[in-house]
Amino acid sequence: MNNHLRSLRAERGWSQQALADLLEVSRQSVNAIETGRYDPSLPLAFKIADLFALPIEAIFVNPSQEPSA
Repeated sequence: MNNHLRSLRAERGWSQQALADLLEVSRQSVNAIETGRYDPSLPLAFKIADLFALPIEAIFVNPSQEPSA
């Protein structure tokens, strides 16, 4: 699943480790989410949305609405 996590994190000047600490997950999890190799659980997605004070759909791209390649 594509997402805007990397750019949102960069806007705040946070490292992957800093974001991982805030979310109480591993840095590897943050990296996997950012690169689309791992889809977060719904509770984690809500936690990410709360942290950035954004709706989930502003962070994660609905796969059915992604342009086809």
